Amino acid sequence: MAIIALDATYAVEPQPSGIAVYSRKLIEALAAIETPHRFLLCYRLSRFSRRREFLRPTPRPGSLESHFSIRLFQEPFTFWLPWQADLFHSLAQRPPAFHFKKEIVTVFDIFPITGREYSTADFRAKFSALLVEAVERATRVITSSSYTAGQLLAHTAVSKEKLRVIPLGVESPAVMMSPSERLLAREERVGAGNELILSVGVLQTRKNTLNALRALEKLPERYRLVLVGGDGHGSEAIHEHIRRQGYGERVQVLGHISPGELATLYQAASVLLFPSLEEGFGLPVLEAMANGLPVVASHASSLPEVGGDAALYAEPHDPQDIADKVRLAVENSELRGKMIRQGLDRAREFSWKRVAEETLKVYDEALAV
Repeated sequence: MAIIALDATYAVEPQPSGIAVYSRKLIEALAAIETPHRFLLCYRLSRFSRRREFLRPTPRPGSLESHFSIRLFQEPFTFWLPWQADLFHSLAQRPPAFHFKKEIVTVFDIFPITGREYSTADFRAKFSALLVEAVERATRVITSSSYTAGQLLAHTAVSKEKLRVIPLGVESPAVMMSPSERLLAREERVGAGNELILSVGVLQTRKNTLNALRALEKLPERYRLVLVGGDGHGSEAIHEHIRRQGYGERVQVLGHISPGELATLYQAASVLLFPSLEEGFGLPVLEAMANGLPVVASHASSLPEVGGDAALYAEPHDPQDIADKVRLAVENSELRGKMIRQGLDRAREFSWKRVAEETLKVYDEALAV
């Protein structure tokens, strides 16, 4: 039995995506499976005002006490924390403020190192340094895709022996709408007779939102684009393009929405368009598939690895190719049915329980070194 500390800080993000979803789902899955280890869920002091939302897993059936305890940590105040844990797992690809006996880090992507156009110079300098330090200090490095593992090997000094690939998970929807319910929800969002192209992700250069808009211009007027996500690096150019082109009702910018609203959109949509230029995983691809929604993604980075044979892939720099693939996924009924079936099967291969089980194996490896 060992004491394992996890940085749970991002699990309380009000608009969870990426790291926040991973943090919450991993902790919940670890709490649901049998293990001799005990866990410290560590929250940075900056989240103290959200303490009522801290995850506090309940005891498993048959157990008299929870294997999880809450800790706050902040350098230099909680200097005793490294003596309370045998292993620290950073869930946010940055090193902990203190040095622990053993450390593990999960790395989702390394675009701060590789993508000059995806963030500001200050952001790249800060987060590249944190990422490199976290990887150097770690006994094991978990990545969510083989693509990211390869990027780490190419751009950092990490050894191949340290790397472990554990793809993310996805949950089946609580409710699966009937075809008629999907159509009704679509009409409520974009009007009768129109198709709903759904884009999920931060509005930013890296997500290739501008080329999604340019692809829309090459589609019939009945195709409507719904953008879900907050603003990121490059969002000013995206909003300016929308204003300049005067899309009117053809483009809806929803910003952050609730998980329930997103689940409805996944099932109301005609297709998910995910033309990202750089992804360490691309969770919306699996979320769409789990909801019975065909996916058109770019053939860049990790996306073919995640979507497999269940998605259509487009050249991300070619709006015409993106538009052609979207129209194919929407209007070719035979192909569409096949994509839905294959997508549902594909999504079932990825569970958070498997993520937790594989992560526990990495903990045991690290503790044995």
